[in-house]
Amino acid sequence: MKLLLTSGGVRNASIHAALTGLLPRPIEECTALAIVSAQYGHPMCSPESAWRFVSGDSSAPMTGLGWRSVGLLELTALPTIDRERWEPWVREADVLLVDGGDATYLAHWLRTSGLADLLPSLTDTVWVGVSAGSMVMTPRIGADFVEWAGAADDRTLGVVDFSIYPHLGVFPSNTLAHAERWLAGVGGPAYVLDDDSAITVTGGRVEVVSEGEWHLLRPQPPLA
Repeated sequence: MKLLLTSGGVRNASIHAALTGLLPRPIEECTALAIVSAQYGHPMCSPESAWRFVSGDSSAPMTGLGWRSVGLLELTALPTIDRERWEPWVREADVLLVDGGDATYLAHWLRTSGLADLLPSLTDTVWVGVSAGSMVMTPRIGADFVEWAGAADDRTLGVVDFSIYPHLGVFPSNTLAHAERWLAGVGGPAYVLDDDSAITVTGGRVEVVSEGEWHLLRPQPPLA
């Protein structure tokens, strides 16, 4: 699977170019599935915000980038239908557009639905995450970002070996100083991204794409 892990979506020309570089064909020939399930686990999200993502009525219209077609994949529904029905929908899609919300809730439903087990076999599929849709691919998100009451801890899928601190400067609390304190709770390297920054991961190669501000933080070794 090819990853485009964004903080705020495809917001500028550099992130858009990174996306098109990952696609197997021109964007107008590609099919996408939108996943908004993470929103249901976060108290700041609502049916209205879910609709804005699906309809493309946002500052970073992920579904409105010119895809040949866009479908909606609801993870919470998948356990109630036969896998033989929904798996072809996923395999036939070129792109999964995964919205934000709570990353632990999203991880839970990725596992419960069976989609998490399918991801390693989707070698040509592009995963485009926004906020929690990106953070879910990391090993841990830190306790500060857990909003779902059902979460046992802050662990997510661990597809990549770094964590992500999103929305730098977007909210008053999302500062570099706060990210440096947050880092101690995730126990590994982390990228701090503003909404004009993103990360691509292809074949184990990690690259930052940015027209804004980003930082790579590494935990400090303990003092002897």
